[in-house]
Amino acid sequence: MTEPVAREPRSTYRLQIRPSFDLHDAAALVDYLDALGVDWLYLSPILPSRAGSDHGYDVVAHDRVDAARGGEAGLAALADAAHGARRGILVDIVPNHVGVADAAQNAWWWSLLQLGPDSPHAGAFDVDWALTGGKVRLPVLGGTLEEAAAAGDLRVEHGELRYFEHRFPLAPGSAEAADANGADAAVDVLAVHARQHYELVHWQRADAELNYRRFFAVNELAGVRVERPEVFDATHEAIVRWIGDGLADGLRVDHPDGLARPGAYLRRLANATGGAYVLVEKILEGDEPLPPHWRTDGTTGYDALADVDRVLVDPDGEAPLDALDARLRAQTGIAGPTDWHELIHGTKRGIADGILRSEVLRLERMLPEPRPAGAADALAELLTCFPVYRSYLPAGADHLEQAARRAREHRPDLAPTIDALLPVLGDSGHPVAVRFQQTSGMVMAKGVEDTAFYRYTRLGSLTEVGGDPAEFAITVDRFHERQVRRHAEWPHSMTTLSTHDTKRGEDVRARLDVLAEIPERWSVELDGLRATAGSTGDGPFDALLWQAMIGAWPLERERAHAYADKAAREASVSTTWTAPDAAFETRMHAVIDRAYDDPAVRERVDAFVAWLAPAGWSNSLSAKLLQLTMPGVPDVYQGSELWETSLVDPDNRRPVDFDLRRRMLAELDEATARGELPATDATGAAKLLVTTRALRARRDHPEWFTRYRPLEVVGEAARHAIAFDRGGIVTVATRLPVGLAARVGAEPAASAPDGAWGDTAVLVPGGPVVDLLTGRRHGDGDGGGDGVGGALALALAEVLAGYPVALLAPAASAPDAPQVHDEEAAR
Repeated sequence: MTEPVAREPRSTYRLQIRPSFDLHDAAALVDYLDALGVDWLYLSPILPSRAGSDHGYDVVAHDRVDAARGGEAGLAALADAAHGARRGILVDIVPNHVGVADAAQNAWWWSLLQLGPDSPHAGAFDVDWALTGGKVRLPVLGGTLEEAAAAGDLRVEHGELRYFEHRFPLAPGSAEAADANGADAAVDVLAVHARQHYELVHWQRADAELNYRRFFAVNELAGVRVERPEVFDATHEAIVRWIGDGLADGLRVDHPDGLARPGAYLRRLANATGGAYVLVEKILEGDEPLPPHWRTDGTTGYDALADVDRVLVDPDGEAPLDALDARLRAQTGIAGPTDWHELIHGTKRGIADGILRSEVLRLERMLPEPRPAGAADALAELLTCFPVYRSYLPAGADHLEQAARRAREHRPDLAPTIDALLPVLGDSGHPVAVRFQQTSGMVMAKGVEDTAFYRYTRLGSLTEVGGDPAEFAITVDRFHERQVRRHAEWPHSMTTLSTHDTKRGEDVRARLDVLAEIPERWSVELDGLRATAGSTGDGPFDALLWQAMIGAWPLERERAHAYADKAAREASVSTTWTAPDAAFETRMHAVIDRAYDDPAVRERVDAFVAWLAPAGWSNSLSAKLLQLTMPGVPDVYQGSELWETSLVDPDNRRPVDFDLRRRMLAELDEATARGELPATDATGAAKLLVTTRALRARRDHPEWFTRYRPLEVVGEAARHAIAFDRGGIVTVATRLPVGLAARVGAEPAASAPDGAWGDTAVLVPGGPVVDLLTGRRHGDGDGGGDGVGGALALALAEVLAGYPVALLAPAASAPDAPQVHDEEAAR
């Protein structure tokens, strides 16, 4: 009998399950992931989704595994393979919304459109029937209804109402029956449309006139009401069965902030699954804590990502990069605030008045009579000023008060209305208060992550999901404080560096972090690139674009163009999704093409990246080891055991070459068994080494990861190192590699040049240690360490001689590892 897996994973590996890489493919990968050191497999959603969906978040049914993703047989095969290797399975679930892009694929939505409020599934959806007299407003038309009918684009066909490729059901008795050939008799299509339980309208009317709750502003994702017990049971039928039947071991809950009552939902989920391991995709703002009363094991790790990124950023770069941003704005006449908090006030208000206007108006309609004058304006301002994603009343009432204070400061004319709204918005049982909490997260996500992150371009690595761009860098002490808290409060929370939602892959960010060490040089390089390749006419966007190009280089041309389109339109400064500026976008794409076609531009890019890359690799290896060994459950996003240089989705969901990784891991193990170490170079083999050694240590030696204790680094280059003891194993990592190399007048390198560390040492407890990355022993009388005050002082010049990181295990209990005698091989 297979030994059951532990309730909590020691690590996870995220896999994007899709038709081109299904559950059977995942089952065939278990042996590789087991060899890598992975504990649990972490799957993207596997319920049926819209045909052709690569991401799976547009779920259309809840009673089975998606056949296109391998079906029930595929999940069983994966469970057998994983559990046979004592590996667990974590599944991503989507309780907030369903996919409705194609009504015919979603039986619940089809029934709702056909039968309206009388549909047995009407209670599952969050529809304001009163607004439209019992109709669901569907924003799909490109013109008026009359124009569509006159052109023949709107028609009755095969017993359905159709508009181009869109299909909609007909209410019983609302049109003539089809003839024997399946073609409908001639009908007055406008009259037929008028008899339906839905209303087709121009797509631009969605912003202010939609009457169903969506996922953010995505019309094709309709919110569902899992707060209703019958809806919860129906939407979790297969999910609960997977846990009960032992096919899955834990769950990742997508977007809990969209739910009416997340805490109650998590209690119901825990009861239904017998208290299975559950993570929530919760974005925390600053030092905001995760609600301690939630039945969850923690978040999906964006908070950890922000900590790792910022401890590797040089705080001295903040002022020069701010000055560069101001100069670019002045040169190109791009107006707008440069202060982060002022910027997001404007972007969030723009969202509340724009694509989420319908949600604000819904809130206004729900207010008790008599409504205060200017209620919609005040509601929008309160949503704009809300300091976190949402509150969870009665917890978090202080956030509402804080929003009210800020709103009064911005709009003193609305103060009486704001005061009149607070008693209702603070009443946890009032429907307006519930919906306000669901809406504040929408405004935050769209206004900050999907708008402001593309306007605030001083350092792209800081505008990442879950991070606060106003926090430029953190000290090593601050990093330690946060990890002590993480270990004490949420020891099984996930940590991550890359996800399917990150704006830039982890190694793009690691390379961009170097720019904070060289702001003056970056300014010169950017000016040179703009002079040779031309400018888009938007200086801050030029900085954003070239950071993406430099950070991900070498970058395929089509990926660069796709990123630019999305980034520029999301920023909504010089072009937008709804009204693209053809002249700007032509200039933008011409700039990109010159990076590939103009020898002068290409040579400049190649030369700068060649200089920058080694320091970026140093940051990458440090970030990876910190994330894999810090408190929490580390997740490795698919493929990121090698360099992860993706940009924003869908780029970060590209297929992964697992054959290459399988081969490289086998070659790595064979080489290290001979005492040969990989170089830190473009192959990513050094990152594979760090990843597999850390994962194996976490999985096979949990006794080494029982505490978090900051370790002291002393000496002349102490600010360039970070070290901590996890209860037996010690992590040591390099930070600010350019400054470290500059101490001896050297160019940046992937590991410190000779003499750069000087007399710097890390003080570790216990006896001799062995570096699990290199096999070298330290501190046993061979010159590798000296006792100081009861601690072992290990010289970083020795510990970090080959790589910018070290993973030091007790020599007495570490697995046998060959000694590496060839220093050049280690380098």
